[in-house]
Amino acid sequence: MKSSIILVLILALFFKPSFPQEEKALSLSLEDCVVKALKDNLTVAVEVYNPDLADATLSKAREFFLPRLDVSFGNERTENPSFWWLEQADVVVRKYRDYSVSLVQQIPTGGNFSLGLTGYTSDTTAGFQIMNPTYGNTLSFNFIQPLLNGFGFNVSRREIIVARNNLDISVNQFQTVLMDTIYSVQEAYWNLVYSIEDYKVKQQSLQLARDLLAKNKKEVEVGKLAPIEILNAETTVASREADILQAEALTRRNEDVLRDLLYLTEEGEMSTKRIVPSDKPTFIQRDISLDEALKEALEKRPELRMKKISIETNKLNMGVAKNQMLPGLDLQFSYWSPGLSGDRILYQNNNPFEGVIGAEEGSPADSLRDAFKLLYDNWTIGLTLSIPLSSFTSRADYVRAKMEMEKSQLELESTEKQIFLEVKNAVRDIETNAKRVQAYRLARELAEQRLDAEVKKLNVGLTTNYFVLQYQEGLARERSQELRSLIDYNLAWARLEQAVGRSLEKRNIKISQFDK
Repeated sequence: MKSSIILVLILALFFKPSFPQEEKALSLSLEDCVVKALKDNLTVAVEVYNPDLADATLSKAREFFLPRLDVSFGNERTENPSFWWLEQADVVVRKYRDYSVSLVQQIPTGGNFSLGLTGYTSDTTAGFQIMNPTYGNTLSFNFIQPLLNGFGFNVSRREIIVARNNLDISVNQFQTVLMDTIYSVQEAYWNLVYSIEDYKVKQQSLQLARDLLAKNKKEVEVGKLAPIEILNAETTVASREADILQAEALTRRNEDVLRDLLYLTEEGEMSTKRIVPSDKPTFIQRDISLDEALKEALEKRPELRMKKISIETNKLNMGVAKNQMLPGLDLQFSYWSPGLSGDRILYQNNNPFEGVIGAEEGSPADSLRDAFKLLYDNWTIGLTLSIPLSSFTSRADYVRAKMEMEKSQLELESTEKQIFLEVKNAVRDIETNAKRVQAYRLARELAEQRLDAEVKKLNVGLTTNYFVLQYQEGLARERSQELRSLIDYNLAWARLEQAVGRSLEKRNIKISQFDK
């Protein structure tokens, strides 16, 4: 016993707590910490990119239905020796230029149409030509529509719908990160408040022990007490000084946790300041309905919205996979209007063997004009049926999509049960901690009265220092437990706020950029 007492005295002598007298302090309220964490926290900063990336993917998917303009141009020259006398030239030179302009548009039913204009210019040195050079233009319209495989609004717009769902999931995931960050800040803040207040409680307990030690020394000097009473008091002082060291270490650790959430760990003036919470835990007893809390959670929890959106995506994928199992049946329709012009060669007596006597000049504009006048009625319509002999891949895709659908439904049920448990536990914690606060408050008041009575008995010699020290420890314990229950009560409300998905709405935080 004596050796253990000496060991405690040595520890107290060499490891006395150091309290900074004039240290820079940063006073922050809980909402100040929340705002700063949402602004500067690295986890939030990383997550904020995901909705922007998903929005860019959605914009890219929507480009599928933007019209496409195709333009081409070609220029060709060929030179060949003549191989029969009708060409009337030793070397036949042919020049050919062509161009095409077309506008292609995808339509939501899965088909597409195109409006195009093609033209060419042909010039040759060969004889026996009716027109040379020749100018041709053709105005055309083409329409293709799948009737089975590939037909439908959801099939053609699948990439857009999936991208939009992924954007909604990303926004809800961002909201989840924000709510988790808000709760983490609340938890770190109240834990820091507890450690600081508990440190003060232990300081008060230490001061009571020191006062008793000073009193015992005086009474030993006048012979009222035995010297052993000084040793007992010194042991208690040393033990409580060790408690102070532990409380100070806990305060520093909780402060570092909050500092990390607020991104105050970088070098600079802010990183060296002590964080002093300006808010104190309060006890305002309020009634809470479990049914109302569950209803609110089912409406507001972003995790549920994400699961429901995943079900919509999987349902779409299953429908598309089922469509891909159908045979291909495509309706095709084309209409075109040609126009032709050029320099018409005039022969003697309209006989090319009697020689050329002149030419009637033509122009590319004439052929272009005739094409737009729709002088010639040309069209075609048809159906193309395609039946794959093997559909293993498409059937496998359908089976996989169906399993993903069933899996997402089970995940939704699991998430609902988890949320139900979180809300139920949060409501129970609120009710339990409210009773704890009242019980520990009463216990602390009784401990104060008991200590006060024991001190009065000691003053008249009706008790000993041992019992006074025991009651001092009891009072310190009851104060710490009351403080812990009060902190737990406030944290329980923070957990309920997170469990029902109210954290952002309470602070009027909206992600308006992606609101639909």
